[in-house]
Amino acid sequence: MALLQVDHMTHFFSGLRAVHDFNLAIEPGEIRGLIGPNGAGKTTIFNLITGIYTPTEGKISLNGESLIGLYPHKIASRGIGRTFQDLRLWRHMTVLEHVKMARYSQLTYGLWGAFFDTALRRKEEVESEHRAMELLSLLGVDHLADQLVVNLPYGAQRRVEMARALAIEPKILFLDEPTVGMTPEELVQIMAIIRNIHQKFDLAIFMIEHRLKFVMELCEQIQCLVFGEVIADGNPDDIQNNPQVIEAYLGKDAVEA
Repeated sequence: MALLQVDHMTHFFSGLRAVHDFNLAIEPGEIRGLIGPNGAGKTTIFNLITGIYTPTEGKISLNGESLIGLYPHKIASRGIGRTFQDLRLWRHMTVLEHVKMARYSQLTYGLWGAFFDTALRRKEEVESEHRAMELLSLLGVDHLADQLVVNLPYGAQRRVEMARALAIEPKILFLDEPTVGMTPEELVQIMAIIRNIHQKFDLAIFMIEHRLKFVMELCEQIQCLVFGEVIADGNPDDIQNNPQVIEAYLGKDAVEA
């Protein structure tokens, strides 16, 4: 069985069908992409898998265990870390605090340890800070650890969010538009970072991205979604030469030309 398995997932919002018969299988260490025009339902699929919404129909399992009906924090603790298209960072917290906060699900000292400041609490807090700094270093923002995230440039905030997602030690990382708003230089940097993360942790990665060149260079398999339905599923060569994909992005005239 695949690491992440989605079978016949369908979802309606007030009678409007947003996703129809979506299927997905991601193996350990695989990088998969999900593309499509605005409003196609890509982020809705992320939200369905990660527990923000509950599918109207279908099955979702991670390592053979169903995720249907679980709260998002429970799904995260089982091994799915994610970023968001619209940054969801706490303005009043520092960069380091963001990553440490995400690691609390890995700590074992509990309320008793926190109240009495036990040796286990002190040991785990030191280890957690060390691990958080390692992740920030990997993302190239360790020098900003004491800065409030609200004071950071946009590209740096994106890296902090990615470090926070990695802090839960996921089996699979969901990246929702990781390059949105980035300059060409930042795009090259984030591509190198994703490759490094994939190699270092042997993570499975599932990403939504509008920049086709970015997806084509990173992903092994790609799905194209239009109006909530997959119109193409294949390797990068298959996708970029598929007439339906070309029409979805460039219009019918581009296909006929």
